[in-house]
Amino acid sequence: MNMRLPEMMPPPPATGRGKSADAFRTISEVATELEVPQHVLRFWESKFPQVRPLKRAGGRRYYRPDDVALLRRIRQCLYEQGYTIKGVQKLLREGALKTDEIPRLTLPTTVAAREGEKVDDMRRELFDLRRDLIALREELKKLRDGS
Repeated sequence: MNMRLPEMMPPPPATGRGKSADAFRTISEVATELEVPQHVLRFWESKFPQVRPLKRAGGRRYYRPDDVALLRRIRQCLYEQGYTIKGVQKLLREGALKTDEIPRLTLPTTVAAREGEKVDDMRRELFDLRRDLIALREELKKLRDGS
């Protein structure tokens, strides 16, 4: 009888609940935890070489706690902070994502000032347009009523 020893790998439970903080996670557990589809995690692996889950027979992925933490920061940058993939890659190259503090995106002062001016101009235009429409409505009422 030819018996093989089982391959050394973390046991894959059905869910991540009840696992220790140091336990490895499957792609489905990480996807559920981060609220992103599994294909997004695979895509991020192709764009961010810093994310390197262990791959076992059949290509099954096991994410280390550090991988999950990095993926969480990547998700936050992309979905909450408004960074692009290239922007997050730059942050990773600069080492800015090694901490939990993610740099906020800010517009340069001159651009922000110009954007503020544009908003003020648009607001004034809309206010004027509204005033003109109200006046027009009043004139139409007078015509309709025969006054």
